[in-house]
Amino acid sequence: MSPLSSSKNLFDVLIIGAGPIGIACALECKKKGLKYVVVEKGTLTNSIYNYPLNMTFFSTSEKLELDDIPFISNNPKPTRNEALEYYRRVATSNKLNINLYERILSVEKVENHFNITSDKNTYKSKNIIVSTGFYDIPKLLHVPGESLSKVMHYYKEAHPFVMQKVIVVGASNSSVDAALEIWRKGGAVTMVVRGPEIGERVKYWVKPDIENRIKEGSIKAYFNSEIIEIKDTEVIIKTKEDRKNLENDFVIALTGYKPDFDFLKKLGVQFSKDGNYFPQYNAETMETNVDGLYLAGVICGGMETHKWFIENSRIHSKIIIESISQKINILQN
Repeated sequence: MSPLSSSKNLFDVLIIGAGPIGIACALECKKKGLKYVVVEKGTLTNSIYNYPLNMTFFSTSEKLELDDIPFISNNPKPTRNEALEYYRRVATSNKLNINLYERILSVEKVENHFNITSDKNTYKSKNIIVSTGFYDIPKLLHVPGESLSKVMHYYKEAHPFVMQKVIVVGASNSSVDAALEIWRKGGAVTMVVRGPEIGERVKYWVKPDIENRIKEGSIKAYFNSEIIEIKDTEVIIKTKEDRKNLENDFVIALTGYKPDFDFLKKLGVQFSKDGNYFPQYNAETMETNVDGLYLAGVICGGMETHKWFIENSRIHSKIIIESISQKINILQN
Protein backbone atom coordinates (compact mmCIF):
# COMPACT_ATOMS: atom_id res chain seq x y z
CA MET A 1 0.00 0.00 0.00
CA SER A 2 1.33 3.45 -0.88
CA PRO A 3 2.07 6.17 1.69
CA LEU A 4 -0.86 8.06 0.24
CA SER A 5 -3.19 5.23 1.16
CA SER A 6 -2.36 5.58 4.82
CA SER A 7 -4.14 8.93 4.85
CA LYS A 8 -7.86 8.61 5.40
CA ASN A 9 -8.71 11.60 3.23
CA LEU A 10 -6.14 11.17 0.47
CA PHE A 11 -6.67 8.84 -2.48
CA ASP A 12 -4.13 7.42 -4.86
CA VAL A 13 -6.60 7.78 -7.73
CA LEU A 14 -9.88 9.62 -8.25
CA ILE A 15 -11.73 8.52 -11.39
CA ILE A 16 -14.27 10.88 -12.95
CA GLY A 17 -16.92 8.93 -14.84
CA ALA A 18 -18.42 5.48 -14.19
CA GLY A 19 -18.78 4.30 -17.74
CA PRO A 20 -17.17 1.06 -18.95
CA ILE A 21 -13.69 2.62 -19.06
CA GLY A 22 -14.09 4.22 -15.63
CA ILE A 23 -15.13 0.81 -14.29
CA ALA A 24 -12.10 -0.77 -16.00
CA CYS A 25 -9.82 1.77 -14.27
CA ALA A 26 -11.42 0.96 -10.92
CA LEU A 27 -10.83 -2.76 -11.47
CA GLU A 28 -7.15 -2.10 -12.17
CA CYS A 29 -6.84 0.08 -9.08
CA LYS A 30 -8.32 -2.67 -6.95
CA LYS A 31 -5.93 -5.26 -8.38
CA LYS A 32 -2.94 -3.02 -7.66
CA GLY A 33 -4.08 -2.26 -4.11
CA LEU A 34 -4.52 1.45 -4.76
CA LYS A 35 -6.87 3.61 -2.74
CA TYR A 36 -9.38 4.90 -5.29
CA VAL A 37 -12.86 6.31 -5.73
CA VAL A 38 -15.06 6.74 -8.81
CA VAL A 39 -17.30 9.81 -8.98
CA GLU A 40 -20.17 9.84 -11.51
CA LYS A 41 -22.67 12.66 -12.03
CA GLY A 42 -25.43 10.29 -13.19
CA THR A 43 -26.24 6.62 -12.96
CA LEU A 44 -23.79 3.77 -13.55
CA THR A 45 -22.80 3.69 -17.25
CA ASN A 46 -24.89 6.81 -17.70
CA SER A 47 -24.28 7.13 -21.45
CA ILE A 48 -25.32 3.55 -22.19
CA TYR A 49 -28.40 4.04 -20.02
CA ASN A 50 -29.38 6.99 -22.24
CA TYR A 51 -28.95 5.05 -25.48
CA PRO A 52 -32.13 4.13 -27.41
CA LEU A 53 -34.00 1.30 -25.68
CA ASN A 54 -33.61 -1.12 -28.59
CA MET A 55 -30.04 -0.23 -29.56
CA THR A 56 -27.68 -3.00 -30.68
CA PHE A 57 -23.93 -2.51 -30.37
CA PHE A 58 -21.67 -2.67 -33.40
CA SER A 59 -19.09 -4.60 -31.36
CA THR A 60 -19.44 -8.24 -30.39
CA SER A 61 -19.78 -9.04 -26.70
CA GLU A 62 -16.22 -10.27 -26.13
CA LYS A 63 -14.88 -6.91 -27.34
CA LEU A 64 -16.90 -5.14 -24.64
CA GLU A 65 -15.58 -7.32 -21.81
CA LEU A 66 -13.56 -5.86 -18.95
CA ASP A 67 -10.67 -7.65 -17.27
CA ASP A 68 -11.51 -10.97 -18.99
CA ILE A 69 -14.87 -11.14 -17.18
CA PRO A 70 -17.14 -13.00 -19.63
CA PHE A 71 -19.93 -11.03 -21.30
CA ILE A 72 -22.59 -13.55 -22.32
CA SER A 73 -25.03 -12.26 -24.93
CA ASN A 74 -28.02 -13.92 -26.57
CA ASN A 75 -26.78 -12.75 -29.97
CA PRO A 76 -23.36 -11.95 -31.48
CA LYS A 77 -24.15 -8.23 -31.15
CA PRO A 78 -25.28 -7.41 -27.59
CA THR A 79 -28.10 -5.01 -26.83
CA ARG A 80 -28.23 -1.95 -24.58
CA ASN A 81 -30.03 -3.90 -21.87
CA GLU A 82 -27.47 -6.70 -21.94
CA ALA A 83 -24.64 -4.17 -21.63
CA LEU A 84 -26.33 -2.48 -18.68
CA GLU A 85 -26.70 -5.85 -16.97
CA TYR A 86 -23.09 -6.81 -17.65
CA TYR A 87 -21.44 -3.62 -16.41
CA ARG A 88 -23.78 -3.47 -13.41
CA ARG A 89 -22.77 -6.97 -12.36
CA VAL A 90 -19.08 -6.23 -12.90
CA ALA A 91 -19.32 -3.17 -10.63
CA THR A 92 -21.45 -4.75 -7.91
CA SER A 93 -19.83 -8.20 -7.77
CA ASN A 94 -16.40 -6.60 -7.45
CA LYS A 95 -17.69 -4.16 -4.82
CA LEU A 96 -16.15 -1.20 -6.62
CA ASN A 97 -16.01 2.11 -4.74
CA ILE A 98 -18.33 4.24 -6.89
CA ASN A 99 -20.24 7.37 -5.85
CA LEU A 100 -23.19 8.01 -8.18
CA TYR A 101 -25.28 11.15 -8.75
CA GLU A 102 -22.40 13.35 -7.65
CA ARG A 103 -21.11 16.17 -9.84
CA ILE A 104 -17.52 17.44 -9.74
CA LEU A 105 -17.55 21.21 -9.28
CA SER A 106 -13.88 22.12 -9.10
CA VAL A 107 -10.40 20.64 -9.24
CA GLU A 108 -7.29 22.43 -7.94
CA LYS A 109 -3.71 21.23 -8.14
CA VAL A 110 -1.87 21.88 -4.87
CA GLU A 111 1.76 20.76 -4.74
CA ASN A 112 1.72 16.98 -5.24
CA HIS A 113 -2.02 16.34 -5.08
CA PHE A 114 -5.40 17.58 -6.31
CA ASN A 115 -8.15 19.11 -4.20
CA ILE A 116 -11.50 18.04 -5.67
CA THR A 117 -14.87 19.48 -4.69
CA SER A 118 -18.17 17.93 -5.69
CA ASP A 119 -21.74 18.89 -4.86
CA LYS A 120 -21.63 16.29 -2.05
CA ASN A 121 -18.03 15.78 -0.91
CA THR A 122 -14.46 17.02 -0.94
CA TYR A 123 -11.52 14.81 -1.90
CA LYS A 124 -7.75 14.84 -2.10
CA SER A 125 -6.07 12.64 -4.66
CA LYS A 126 -2.56 12.24 -5.99
CA ASN A 127 -3.89 11.33 -9.45
CA ILE A 128 -7.06 11.93 -11.44
CA ILE A 129 -8.39 9.90 -14.37
CA VAL A 130 -10.98 11.62 -16.56
CA SER A 131 -13.14 9.07 -18.38
CA THR A 132 -16.26 11.14 -18.96
CA GLY A 133 -16.99 10.16 -22.56
CA PHE A 134 -18.74 12.57 -24.90
CA TYR A 135 -22.48 11.91 -24.78
CA ASP A 136 -23.60 14.82 -22.57
CA ILE A 137 -23.17 17.78 -24.92
CA PRO A 138 -24.99 17.61 -28.28
CA LYS A 139 -23.69 19.43 -31.33
CA LEU A 140 -26.38 22.03 -31.95
CA LEU A 141 -27.80 23.10 -35.29
CA HIS A 142 -27.63 26.79 -34.30
CA VAL A 143 -30.78 27.69 -36.20
CA PRO A 144 -33.86 29.72 -35.19
CA GLY A 145 -36.41 27.56 -33.39
CA GLU A 146 -33.98 24.97 -32.08
CA SER A 147 -35.13 25.75 -28.54
CA LEU A 148 -38.72 24.72 -29.28
CA SER A 149 -40.03 21.79 -27.22
CA LYS A 150 -40.60 19.78 -30.43
CA VAL A 151 -36.83 19.63 -31.01
CA MET A 152 -34.73 16.97 -29.29
CA HIS A 153 -31.11 15.87 -29.55
CA TYR A 154 -31.55 12.44 -27.99
CA TYR A 155 -33.74 9.57 -29.11
CA LYS A 156 -35.08 6.91 -26.74
CA GLU A 157 -37.92 5.04 -28.47
CA ALA A 158 -40.39 5.32 -31.35
CA HIS A 159 -43.75 5.27 -29.57
CA PRO A 160 -44.10 9.06 -29.00
CA PHE A 161 -43.81 9.62 -32.75
CA VAL A 162 -46.61 7.32 -33.92
CA MET A 163 -48.75 9.11 -36.56
CA GLN A 164 -46.47 12.17 -36.39
CA LYS A 165 -44.47 13.95 -39.07
CA VAL A 166 -40.88 13.56 -37.91
CA ILE A 167 -37.69 15.03 -39.33
CA VAL A 168 -34.53 13.16 -38.42
CA VAL A 169 -31.34 15.16 -38.93
CA GLY A 170 -28.16 13.28 -39.78
CA ALA A 171 -27.12 10.01 -41.41
CA SER A 172 -25.11 8.29 -38.70
CA ASN A 173 -25.97 5.07 -36.88
CA SER A 174 -28.18 6.85 -34.37
CA SER A 175 -30.05 8.79 -37.06
CA VAL A 176 -30.60 5.73 -39.23
CA ASP A 177 -31.77 3.59 -36.30
CA ALA A 178 -34.25 6.29 -35.23
CA ALA A 179 -35.58 6.82 -38.75
CA LEU A 180 -36.17 3.11 -39.35
CA GLU A 181 -37.72 2.45 -35.97
CA ILE A 182 -40.08 5.44 -36.11
CA TRP A 183 -41.16 4.54 -39.65
CA ARG A 184 -41.86 0.96 -38.62
CA LYS A 185 -43.97 2.18 -35.69
CA GLY A 186 -46.15 4.35 -37.90
CA GLY A 187 -44.41 7.71 -38.06
CA ALA A 188 -43.96 9.71 -41.26
CA VAL A 189 -40.18 10.13 -41.46
CA THR A 190 -38.12 12.61 -43.43
CA MET A 191 -34.33 12.63 -43.19
CA VAL A 192 -32.32 15.81 -43.70
CA VAL A 193 -28.68 14.99 -44.43
CA ARG A 194 -25.88 17.47 -44.96
CA GLY A 195 -23.78 15.01 -46.96
CA PRO A 196 -24.52 13.29 -50.28
CA GLU A 197 -25.42 9.85 -48.86
CA ILE A 198 -25.95 7.68 -45.81
CA GLY A 199 -22.83 7.62 -43.62
CA GLU A 200 -20.09 5.11 -44.40
CA ARG A 201 -19.82 4.01 -40.75
CA VAL A 202 -23.48 2.97 -40.48
CA LYS A 203 -23.75 -0.65 -39.30
CA TYR A 204 -23.35 -2.96 -42.28
CA TRP A 205 -26.55 -4.89 -41.58
CA VAL A 206 -28.58 -1.66 -41.31
CA LYS A 207 -27.22 0.39 -44.22
CA PRO A 208 -28.98 -1.61 -47.00
CA ASP A 209 -32.24 -1.39 -45.03
CA ILE A 210 -32.30 2.41 -44.84
CA GLU A 211 -31.10 2.80 -48.43
CA ASN A 212 -33.88 0.55 -49.69
CA ARG A 213 -36.52 2.37 -47.63
CA ILE A 214 -35.35 5.66 -49.12
CA LYS A 215 -35.24 4.22 -52.64
CA GLU A 216 -38.79 2.90 -52.43
CA GLY A 217 -40.05 6.19 -50.95
CA SER A 218 -41.11 4.84 -47.56
CA ILE A 219 -38.71 7.29 -45.94
CA LYS A 220 -38.12 10.64 -47.63
CA ALA A 221 -34.54 11.88 -47.64
CA TYR A 222 -33.05 15.22 -48.63
CA PHE A 223 -29.29 14.93 -49.18
CA ASN A 224 -26.88 17.86 -49.46
CA SER A 225 -29.43 19.72 -47.38
CA GLU A 226 -29.73 21.43 -44.00
CA ILE A 227 -32.33 22.97 -41.75
CA ILE A 228 -32.31 26.77 -41.69
CA GLU A 229 -35.34 27.40 -39.45
CA ILE A 230 -37.72 25.43 -37.22
CA LYS A 231 -41.27 26.65 -36.64
CA ASP A 232 -44.21 25.32 -34.64
CA THR A 233 -45.78 23.36 -37.50
CA GLU A 234 -43.12 23.33 -40.19
CA VAL A 235 -39.40 23.25 -40.87
CA ILE A 236 -37.59 25.21 -43.55
CA ILE A 237 -34.70 23.41 -45.23
CA LYS A 238 -32.19 24.48 -47.84
CA THR A 239 -31.35 21.96 -50.57
CA LYS A 240 -28.93 22.26 -53.47
CA GLU A 241 -31.79 23.50 -55.65
CA ASP A 242 -34.01 25.64 -53.45
CA ARG A 243 -35.71 26.05 -50.09
CA LYS A 244 -38.56 23.84 -48.95
CA ASN A 245 -41.17 24.21 -46.24
CA LEU A 246 -41.93 20.81 -44.71
CA GLU A 247 -44.91 20.11 -42.47
CA ASN A 248 -43.57 18.87 -39.15
CA ASP A 249 -44.49 17.78 -35.65
CA PHE A 250 -41.07 16.79 -34.24
CA VAL A 251 -37.41 17.30 -35.08
CA ILE A 252 -34.84 14.74 -33.87
CA ALA A 253 -31.43 16.29 -34.45
CA LEU A 254 -28.94 13.45 -33.99
CA THR A 255 -25.95 15.38 -35.28
CA GLY A 256 -23.46 14.01 -32.78
CA TYR A 257 -22.02 14.94 -29.41
CA LYS A 258 -18.77 16.31 -28.03
CA PRO A 259 -16.69 16.01 -24.86
CA ASP A 260 -16.84 18.68 -22.18
CA PHE A 261 -13.82 20.64 -23.37
CA ASP A 262 -14.48 23.47 -20.92
CA PHE A 263 -14.08 21.08 -18.00
CA LEU A 264 -10.75 19.82 -19.36
CA LYS A 265 -9.57 23.38 -19.95
CA LYS A 266 -10.33 24.25 -16.33
CA LEU A 267 -8.14 21.30 -15.34
CA GLY A 268 -5.30 22.80 -17.37
CA VAL A 269 -5.34 20.34 -20.27
CA GLN A 270 -3.92 21.74 -23.52
CA PHE A 271 -5.46 21.05 -26.94
CA SER A 272 -4.41 20.93 -30.56
CA LYS A 273 -5.13 24.10 -32.54
CA ASP A 274 -6.38 22.39 -35.70
CA GLY A 275 -10.09 22.54 -34.82
CA ASN A 276 -10.25 18.91 -33.71
CA TYR A 277 -9.51 19.74 -30.07
CA PHE A 278 -7.25 16.76 -29.54
CA PRO A 279 -6.24 16.87 -25.86
CA GLN A 280 -2.51 16.69 -25.18
CA TYR A 281 -1.44 13.42 -23.56
CA ASN A 282 1.40 10.90 -23.64
CA ALA A 283 0.19 7.85 -25.58
CA GLU A 284 2.55 5.61 -23.55
CA THR A 285 1.03 6.61 -20.20
CA MET A 286 -2.18 8.54 -21.08
CA GLU A 287 -0.94 11.34 -18.80
CA THR A 288 -1.78 14.88 -19.94
CA ASN A 289 0.42 17.96 -19.79
CA VAL A 290 -0.80 18.27 -16.18
CA ASP A 291 1.25 16.00 -13.93
CA GLY A 292 -0.95 13.32 -12.38
CA LEU A 293 -3.94 13.98 -14.66
CA TYR A 294 -4.82 11.15 -17.06
CA LEU A 295 -7.38 10.67 -19.83
CA ALA A 296 -9.11 7.40 -20.67
CA GLY A 297 -11.62 6.38 -23.32
CA VAL A 298 -13.38 8.31 -26.03
CA ILE A 299 -12.50 11.69 -24.52
CA CYS A 300 -8.99 11.20 -25.90
CA GLY A 301 -10.26 11.70 -29.45
CA GLY A 302 -11.35 15.32 -29.16
CA MET A 303 -14.00 16.11 -31.78
CA GLU A 304 -13.25 12.81 -33.56
CA THR A 305 -15.55 10.89 -31.22
CA HIS A 306 -15.60 7.90 -33.58
CA LYS A 307 -11.90 7.24 -32.99
CA TRP A 308 -12.18 5.51 -29.61
CA PHE A 309 -14.69 2.88 -28.54
CA ILE A 310 -14.99 0.55 -25.55
CA GLU A 311 -13.22 -2.20 -27.45
CA ASN A 312 -10.09 -0.23 -28.36
CA SER A 313 -9.84 1.96 -25.24
CA ARG A 314 -10.18 -0.75 -22.57
CA ILE A 315 -6.40 -0.95 -22.63
CA HIS A 316 -6.18 2.63 -21.33
CA SER A 317 -7.00 1.43 -17.82
CA LYS A 318 -4.02 -0.92 -17.69
CA ILE A 319 -1.67 1.67 -19.21
CA ILE A 320 -2.71 4.37 -16.74
CA ILE A 321 -2.68 2.27 -13.57
CA GLU A 322 0.69 0.79 -14.50
CA SER A 323 2.06 4.33 -14.88
CA ILE A 324 0.61 5.40 -11.52
CA SER A 325 1.91 2.25 -9.80
CA GLN A 326 5.40 2.87 -11.12
CA LYS A 327 5.30 6.42 -9.75
CA ILE A 328 4.22 5.16 -6.36
CA ASN A 329 6.96 2.51 -6.31
CA ILE A 330 9.57 5.16 -7.09
CA LEU A 331 8.32 7.31 -4.22
CA GLN A 332 8.39 4.37 -1.84
CA ASN A 333 11.91 3.47 -2.80
